[in-house]
Amino acid sequence: MVKTTSGLVDTFEQDGLTHSRGIPYATAERFQKPTLINTPDVARAGAARGPAAPQDPSRLDDVNGPLLDGIAQQEDCLVLSVVAPTDADGLPVMVWFHGGAYVSGTGEAPKYDPDSLARRGVVVVNVSYRLGALGYLHPEGLGVGNLGLLDQLAALRWVQANIVGFGGDAKQVTIFGQSAGADSVLCLLAAPAARGLFRRAISQSAPIGVRFGNTDLVGQRAPMVEAMRPAFTAAFSTDPATAPVSEVLAAQRAAQAAAQPFGLAADLAYAPYVGTDPLPDSVEEQWKKVAPDVELFIGCTHDEAAPFVLGNPAITGLPEAERPAAIREATEVETKMIFDVTAIADLWRNAGGTVATYRFDWHPEGGGPFGATHCIDLAFLFDGDWSDAPMLDGQVVPSGLREEVQSTWTSFARDGISALKNDHLRFG
Repeated sequence: MVKTTSGLVDTFEQDGLTHSRGIPYATAERFQKPTLINTPDVARAGAARGPAAPQDPSRLDDVNGPLLDGIAQQEDCLVLSVVAPTDADGLPVMVWFHGGAYVSGTGEAPKYDPDSLARRGVVVVNVSYRLGALGYLHPEGLGVGNLGLLDQLAALRWVQANIVGFGGDAKQVTIFGQSAGADSVLCLLAAPAARGLFRRAISQSAPIGVRFGNTDLVGQRAPMVEAMRPAFTAAFSTDPATAPVSEVLAAQRAAQAAAQPFGLAADLAYAPYVGTDPLPDSVEEQWKKVAPDVELFIGCTHDEAAPFVLGNPAITGLPEAERPAAIREATEVETKMIFDVTAIADLWRNAGGTVATYRFDWHPEGGGPFGATHCIDLAFLFDGDWSDAPMLDGQVVPSGLREEVQSTWTSFARDGISALKNDHLRFG
């Protein structure tokens, strides 16, 4: 057992690794800030996977396959899991924030099992946090904003206080995340309260253009939220603070519908608010302050936008013979507009920081349904069963490239940019 602020956590060993699952790190009332758990004498089981935040089915199940099979959903969902070599002592720590457009997913998903990463000499922590309206859209007159981001900060504080018991080095923490998780990484880099909680960061496929880069899209966020909040509040027939979770999710869908007139911005309707605790008014200015102290590894896949483009009515309405060319062109345009990392890498470098970029180019033989799509890198990074992921088109990921990806990520966590082959990498 490992003594933590959450209690005496049971562990189980398998194939040279120690696992502790579903550890509660904080508690929170609905629409309120989290409070770190401090019950060091309570015995905690560590074999069962913890719950996921309440959520509707993910729109990306048709890309990466279902993630929540066998995972319960409940509002009390602030849990994390730890995997470490059984003989771990002072190892680098990697803290994973899952994606899902801030409305779906969980760090407890079997597909995100990080055993191969841990076997490369790191301790891996998978974090779950509040999603959707429960994390990022409180009703009028009730609660505060950015709760999911505050949950992530609480998890990082838990890591600082407890990771040594699992063989990790609290001074060698790397945060990493994909999609909304990568956006979370960029937000944590901009949060003054996160200073000192990690020293390296990996951002995989962050929707930068929607959130920070494209002036037109970013400018739509404030009016979009202004439209969403009253729609969310009005959808309740009972007190939002005590309404059943099913009613909260129904109200969340009503708020999402109110966001639709805002176009691409509505694809990430739920997300942290700039200028609301813990984020400053200017994310970019805070990044400049942080850059000299935090090494950044940031990138995307070649065809990030493919699954989003395929559902575009402007394309589905075209004659069948015209669709392939239209899909290729729209994918290229939207991938560059939303996922291009150049501006952030330049900002980091110009501010005196150390940064490397990457692009993930591998796709199934023949191209598959989406090419080198959003999420495809996850099948190379984590150990879960990805065989049902449509993005792989029934093919097996190449073991050599998988090892290269895992080695790159863990080497960066251990030694930073200096461990990489160069400052721009291509995979596949």
